[in-house]
Amino acid sequence: MSPSLLGLVITWGVLTVALVILLIYRSTLTRQEDDQLFLDPAEAHMQQEQAEIMHKVEKINPYVMWLGAASGLLIVAIASLAAYERLTQVQ
Repeated sequence: MSPSLLGLVITWGVLTVALVILLIYRSTLTRQEDDQLFLDPAEAHMQQEQAEIMHKVEKINPYVMWLGAASGLLIVAIASLAAYERLTQVQ
C-alpha cells in the first residue's frame, strides 16, 4: 500500500468515526423528541424542551451532511487510487 493511499484510508477512517459519533448523538437527541405535543398550560415547559432538542438537531445536521459527503468522496478516491495502482503495477 502506498503512503498516499494509507493517508487517505486513515483520513477516511477518522471522518467516518466522527460521522458515526454524530449520528449516534443525533439519534439519542431525537429519541427524546415527540412528533406531536398536546400541552395544557401546566406542561408548557415541555414545549421549551422540545424546541431546545430541535435546535441541537438542526445545529448538528450540517456537520452530518458534510461529513457524510466527505466520507463518500474519500472512499471513492481510495477505490480509484487503489484500482489505478493495481493497473499500473508491473507484473
